Amino acid sequence: MESYSTLNELFVNMFHEIMDIEEKALITSEFGNISNNDMHIIEAIGVGEPRNMSSVAKTLSVTVGTLTIAINSLVKKGYVNRVRSEEDRRVVLISLSDIGRKAYEHHRRFHEDMIRATLEGLSEEEAKILTGALKNLLKFFQRYQ
Repeated sequence: MESYSTLNELFVNMFHEIMDIEEKALITSEFGNISNNDMHIIEAIGVGEPRNMSSVAKTLSVTVGTLTIAINSLVKKGYVNRVRSEEDRRVVLISLSDIGRKAYEHHRRFHEDMIRATLEGLSEEEAKILTGALKNLLKFFQRYQ
């Protein structure tokens, strides 16, 4: 089945390319000290109100302990602010610093450009078909979590 072989090759190559290009897009003089993993944590924290560690850990499907190690590094690098909740001192809240927000926006623009390039030249119907196929792929991945 040629389409199976072609799709398999495309998925494998795209996964590696996305990881490599995403990392290269991150490495600028301004954000050269963070990794893809760091950026995904920054993305999970977001630019809204401060979030508690548990909710960010849940978003990333990691333990709070694992997240704590990464947050310690991001705090030292200046990308994340960490404070105790005024209402409950046991709760740690995290938010992005100014440089963290800049990194978030830099990464968001990369994703925006990637989606724009993906949809370029597709009809609305083709875009719907692609979206449906990718939703099926996501469901497949989620079954393994």
